[in-house]
Amino acid sequence: MLEKLLSGPKSYYLWLLFLLCVIGLCCIAYAIQLTTGLGVTGLNRDVSWGLYISQFTYFVGVAASAVMLVLPAYFHHYVKFKRMIIFGEFMAVAAVVMCALFIVVDLGQPQRAANVLLHPTPNSVMFYDMIVLIGYLCLNIIIGWTTLEAERLQVDPPKWIKPLVYLSIIWAFSIHTVTAFLYAGVPGRHYWLTAIMAARFLSSAFCSGPAILLLLLFVVRRLTGFNPGKEAIHTLATIIVYAMCVNVFFYCLELFTSFYSNIPGHMEPIHFLFYGHGGELAWVSYFMWAAVIMAFASLAILIPPQTRSGKYLPLALIMLVLASWIDKGLGLLIGGFTPNMYESFTAYMPTGIEITVAIGVYAIGLLVLSLLWKIALGVKRDVGNFCD
Repeated sequence: MLEKLLSGPKSYYLWLLFLLCVIGLCCIAYAIQLTTGLGVTGLNRDVSWGLYISQFTYFVGVAASAVMLVLPAYFHHYVKFKRMIIFGEFMAVAAVVMCALFIVVDLGQPQRAANVLLHPTPNSVMFYDMIVLIGYLCLNIIIGWTTLEAERLQVDPPKWIKPLVYLSIIWAFSIHTVTAFLYAGVPGRHYWLTAIMAARFLSSAFCSGPAILLLLLFVVRRLTGFNPGKEAIHTLATIIVYAMCVNVFFYCLELFTSFYSNIPGHMEPIHFLFYGHGGELAWVSYFMWAAVIMAFASLAILIPPQTRSGKYLPLALIMLVLASWIDKGLGLLIGGFTPNMYESFTAYMPTGIEITVAIGVYAIGLLVLSLLWKIALGVKRDVGNFCD
């Protein structure tokens, strides 16, 4: 099936060339960080996790969201998802690759990643996070490639793949649960010290991940004509709106618990995120208020069935993705570290080097995704499973 990568329109090769150029330019920024040290980032003594870890957290959720296609298709035999399920599995592969790269660039010296393997510490949550991520990556590669090969040959997938599919469903929940434990297990960070952190992570993942998948499929449909199916799109959009409602509800629970209990340690991070400190708004406050507006605006479009199935669906999905990214990709880290354990406020803002390196990781993820989806589209075109 790899031969599918060698055929395509000129725009396909221009897209790959563009991604390679972006990766090359961003590698220069990473080389500066590698030789100079993490001092070129916005990290400091009080804020030891920043943009890289926040993106790692977000894309673990994107990877886990593939279960929203696998579970209905295999547990409830919802055949309408069969056409797009391979795209969800391959998106999970690209997302896990990005997660691994964000960890590597955050370590400063990449060889430090080998310490997790050379000196395993079973009492560390990070050790289990590495295990579940590697396991989930392997599961999605094996399942995705095997089912796509079966589709190419127009035969049923081998029977041995089903236990792996069921295992991947459980594994999808585990990868984001373990990631949530990395945060919830730190007692000195009041913003993270909540029993529903894992539940919040999963609800956020199960709305933002499928939303990203749908948006990418809309782009593919416009460029190639591939049609995932109107009913499948409508069903996935329904799943997204339920997950987003739960996600917003969980955040409101955090607000109630923090402010009704009137515990300063729980109130101050939220107050800082939305109102800043000392009468001045922090830069992240503008993003947080924008996230609130976009979250409720997306729900206003997605909840009514008429607008959920209409032309405003892509707009709603874009606002939902941005809102969830701001909450989990910016607010989570900054709220957890500000104020610090000594009740002092240390500002954090990602530097140009950090942003450039992060863009490079995004570009690598898009490159992996583009190549995998190109193979899948080629197979579906050959077997006549490209459109209704």
